[in-house]
Amino acid sequence: MAKKAVNPAPKQDQKSLEQALSKSEQFFENNKKTIFGCLIAIIVIIAGSMLYVTKVAQPRQEKAAEAIFPGETYFINGDYSTALNGDAYGFEGFEELSKQYKSTKAGKLAGLYAGLCYAQLDSMEVAQKYLEKFSGKDQMVAPAALGALGHCYATAGEYNKAIAAFEKAAKKADNGLLSPYYYMQAGLIYEAIDKPAQAVKIYKLIKAQYPESEEGIEADKFIARLTSK
Repeated sequence: MAKKAVNPAPKQDQKSLEQALSKSEQFFENNKKTIFGCLIAIIVIIAGSMLYVTKVAQPRQEKAAEAIFPGETYFINGDYSTALNGDAYGFEGFEELSKQYKSTKAGKLAGLYAGLCYAQLDSMEVAQKYLEKFSGKDQMVAPAALGALGHCYATAGEYNKAIAAFEKAAKKADNGLLSPYYYMQAGLIYEAIDKPAQAVKIYKLIKAQYPESEEGIEADKFIARLTSK
């Protein structure tokens, strides 16, 4: 994550802000595989359903669905480069297929996969472009895609956009697994850009709405750290 604050902090607060940002960076780095692992699992499950509907209920999109189907195996197995760029056996890759079938649901799904592949390959700027184009209504996939976009913004130092994406993702998810995580990310970034009051508000929200989550259990520590200053 680039250390370029949106609102420059006074010199006396610089050390605490750097520490807050470091915590956010470290949290993401330590949990990156888990975060995207959960995201991948969610999307693969939903994608399977989408492809079934596409192939059975909407025959006109069958070609698009069949074209992207092989990429799921690569994606699930962590071969993100092949999933993105294709193989020597006829699979053209999510990037190319998202362009060929952009007007279909399967094509839009390929674009989401492409964005996630780029994120896994640490090409966050390109991932951001794909994720910004995705618009889904599913209660699991849509917030997960927004959460991934939030990480892209945070990595680029676009903290206000990151906060907005994380808060939107949390509201869309509306569950005890994803929502507290996304709210926590928003809170950490609020700290990093010297907005402790907003951070405390977020942590209190997590504690009140998701008390049994890992973030809810830890919320008091974050609140105490900020309110004791």
